[in-house]
Amino acid sequence: MTLSIFDELATRGHEQVVVFHYPDVGLKAIIAIHSTVLGPALGGCRLRPYESEEQAFDDVLRLAEGMTYKSALAGMPLGGGKACILVDPHFTERRKELFHQFGRCVESLGGRYVTAEDMGTTEQDIQWLSESTKHATGRPREVGGAGDPSPWTALGVYQAILAASERYFGGKNLAGRKIAVQGVGHVGRYLIEHLVSAGAEVVVTDTYAPTLEAVVQEFGVRAVAPEEIYDVECDIYSPCAIGQTVNPETVPRLQCRIIAGAANNQL
Repeated sequence: MTLSIFDELATRGHEQVVVFHYPDVGLKAIIAIHSTVLGPALGGCRLRPYESEEQAFDDVLRLAEGMTYKSALAGMPLGGGKACILVDPHFTERRKELFHQFGRCVESLGGRYVTAEDMGTTEQDIQWLSESTKHATGRPREVGGAGDPSPWTALGVYQAILAASERYFGGKNLAGRKIAVQGVGHVGRYLIEHLVSAGAEVVVTDTYAPTLEAVVQEFGVRAVAPEEIYDVECDIYSPCAIGQTVNPETVPRLQCRIIAGAANNQL
């Protein structure tokens, strides 16, 4: 960010940004509230080992703003917010304690922000933080929660792919269509299941090798290195990982006709 923090918030229209640091449990978190005009700011909690604090701030501000527009477009009485925890999403040591503390952070905002599952977090994480705050959604179904939202997100992306295919190719039949999926986490994995069932030829990538290998074994798809996904000759590129992957550096390399994925802030 080239502007000061206050200038940045004023330019983007954010109401509030709060930073939490509890080194005893390894918690470094940022909660951004973009707007509460329509209601409490809803937005997921993302775990990501950002390269810098500046990158984390930029990401959480962009994501929170995006949630404002999503809620408004859906006609929901909700605003937009987001949380980022600066940590490797695959960590296990003191994970329960970290989310208990993060729940207390959410609770301290008095309901202005409602958190949920996002990249790097799980239903179990939401259950743990829900033990410290009532301002969370997405607890496991077996305890009365709404459960993992990923299958529904993936279904929405799949329907968008079908609609785009009908518009561009003249039909919704994906058999034989080559689709490059970037990111095979919660949403990506469910999307791949839909695509493979529809007969598409799927090429995948992910920065986390164990998850990538599991998806390759489960669905028989082909994997490429993360940086090679932009060079795959395909009909559809589906970004389902981090945002901003459609940028001046990658656009000249993309060899697709349609871009349709689950990632936030793809441009």
